[in-house]
Amino acid sequence: MILNLDKNFTPYGTENNIDYNFFTFSGGEPHIKIISELESVSEVTITHRIQSFNDIGMLLLATNALKNMGIKKLRVVLPYFPAARQDRLMVSGEPLSVKVYADIINTQNFESVTVFDPHSEVTPALLNNCKVIDNHIFIEQIAQQLPDDLLLISPDGGALKKIHKVAAHLKNYEVVECSKSRNVKTGQLTGFKVYADDLQGKDCLIVDDICDGGGTFLGLAKELKAKNAGNLYLAISHGIFSKGFDELEKHFTKIFTTDSFKTIEHKSCTQIKLNL
Repeated sequence: MILNLDKNFTPYGTENNIDYNFFTFSGGEPHIKIISELESVSEVTITHRIQSFNDIGMLLLATNALKNMGIKKLRVVLPYFPAARQDRLMVSGEPLSVKVYADIINTQNFESVTVFDPHSEVTPALLNNCKVIDNHIFIEQIAQQLPDDLLLISPDGGALKKIHKVAAHLKNYEVVECSKSRNVKTGQLTGFKVYADDLQGKDCLIVDDICDGGGTFLGLAKELKAKNAGNLYLAISHGIFSKGFDELEKHFTKIFTTDSFKTIEHKSCTQIKLNL
């Protein structure tokens, strides 16, 4: 049986779904009530799109409710793992946020915790019984829609290892490495570089795990065009797009993402649903 805590996110389809009601008491406390009868059920998979601590709270309440109903095995699918970018202590006084979330999840003793294209190897290392789904199929679906001589663009050193694995899976695509500099105190991005002399008018697909404000991709787009790039495309596993698409669509012919973080409807963005 499947419990989709975000009813707009159904990566296993809509069969065998568990019905529930969710509401908030006047004092601000969230509450969930499982409606479906689960007397003969021994295993449940919970799916959720985590965007805040409140979403973690909903997950914990649902987990407790299911345990109280006698469910022995619980699995959880959290395609976007929260705070995955806060996986290092960069300046004094900050938390190691990804560990805070991982510790909370680990207390629930899930049979497995499935995440999609994690930001780094830190998240799977911190989570007990973690299962990782890579981005290979997602990028393959995109590449099939684009020219055969497409170049895969790694936006920075952190993405390089994963993009070479994607290229090995796809077999036919060249990788171009890029880099940038970030001020850890202010977050300002500078020094974008493309390590190729001439891209020969070829279309380019930037592949990365997260797009928040989009500053990395706007800065990189200018450098790619300066190196004679053709059409620019952007493939993002987890689309936050906190600043919208107005600036991005000036540079990118099409943006691709999944529904791991939220549901998006925009003319410049193609959203590919995760089917797990």
